[in-house]
Amino acid sequence: MEDFTDHLVNGAWRKGSGGEFESVDPYLRKPWARLTAASESDVDGAVTAARAAWPAWRRMPAYERAKLLFRLADLIERDADELAEYDTRDNGKIFKEQRGQNLFAARNIRFIAGAADKVLGETKPQDTYDLIDFTVREPLGVVAAISAWNGPLQNAVNKVAPAVAAGNCVVLKPSEFTSVSALALGKLVVEAGFPPGVVNIITGAAETGQALTAHPGINKVAFTGGIEAARRIAGNTARNMVPGLYELGGKSASIVFADADLGRAVPGAVAGIFAAAGQSCVAGSRLLVHESVYDEVIDGIVDMAGKISFGNPLDPATQVGPVAHEAHFQRIQQAIGEAVEDGARLVIGGGNPEGLDGTLFAAPTLFADVTPDMRLAQREVFGPVLAVLKFSSDEEAIDIANGTEYGLAAGIWTTDFARAHRVARELIAGTVWINTYRTISATAPFGGFNRSGYGRERGTDVLAEYTATKNLMLDISDGARDPFMMRTGK
Repeated sequence: MEDFTDHLVNGAWRKGSGGEFESVDPYLRKPWARLTAASESDVDGAVTAARAAWPAWRRMPAYERAKLLFRLADLIERDADELAEYDTRDNGKIFKEQRGQNLFAARNIRFIAGAADKVLGETKPQDTYDLIDFTVREPLGVVAAISAWNGPLQNAVNKVAPAVAAGNCVVLKPSEFTSVSALALGKLVVEAGFPPGVVNIITGAAETGQALTAHPGINKVAFTGGIEAARRIAGNTARNMVPGLYELGGKSASIVFADADLGRAVPGAVAGIFAAAGQSCVAGSRLLVHESVYDEVIDGIVDMAGKISFGNPLDPATQVGPVAHEAHFQRIQQAIGEAVEDGARLVIGGGNPEGLDGTLFAAPTLFADVTPDMRLAQREVFGPVLAVLKFSSDEEAIDIANGTEYGLAAGIWTTDFARAHRVARELIAGTVWINTYRTISATAPFGGFNRSGYGRERGTDVLAEYTATKNLMLDISDGARDPFMMRTGK
């Protein structure tokens, strides 16, 4: 078993004192990495280091911070294969997708680095010439970043890169299921030349996260994960009166209209739910299909699903690997059982794929005749389980799509540009894809509405998440005024 028991704190590597835990390879179903949890005192040490580093870091010219980020991006590209193997062994997602996400993380860092010295303020006009008023955006302080297990390195970079680009220091805690690539990222941070304390990386489970998000030295929390954990974190941030950025779950709808190009829509629907074994916050887990093409779409998905290649996620020929861990596999099976109880029609799937009994591979599963009130149409499964719902009008499709507590993403499949634009504006979702799905860009903001969270990652919008507006007012008058009266800029 490989040893990853050190944490990065103040530029040095030290073992956590909260006890050891293991990462289990979901394909081999045996532990492969040994790690240590950060205790409350370890957390305090990491936050203290970040706070000590912050004054010098925030004063460093933004283009100098950008230089370090560019170096980090180069190093991630250099080690993309090694980092991808770590994540694949941790969570079972296929190597080629993990590698692609790592290369995207490098692209994302470069975009943010290029924007670091372009965080602009504004001059505010006044009603009198002897007042000059303008704003600047300044870093918040120390950011607690908690990343998720389904896209480990990319998810960590989504938080760390913009936070430090804006002049903050960071304490990163990855998911306990996928901690190794974050620690490897720490080695690259040191190699890139970041000053000690700017980026600190600790590992552990919920207890470590609780200590970190409740720490009074934290100025913002950025979290990706489930809503129940988000509620606990939000309680901590509320007590400390600090903001949070939450990227949570979804029950995203992909809508296939009668005029859709099914040669694109069917593969798009398959990729939206069965890729990565459905373990994606934006998974297109609800497929809304116009009644005139309903059966044709289902037949197309069944045909494609039957050709999916399962196997060792490190094998380039594998299209889908196992789900991340045993407890998650059981949650997926429970959701399938509930769908059957509620009267949905199981077309394919349930359990393991053929020939893989007793493994953590989850079969691509499709339920037809799902109604909007069923649990499968309302609850996030986070697995390869597709609910297909029928609609007869644009208005009905919009109502069904908006009929959940989530609002993360949506897809529209149509050849009618006017319809695409009209429906996209009506959908309650942070991202709406048109004739594509599960496509990301470093330049585009990402985040949700309602219980899918709030705040935005990526793009230039993210820099506003890690800065605060300061107003500066300069009085150039002769100063002759009543000292007991407040002066107004009118």
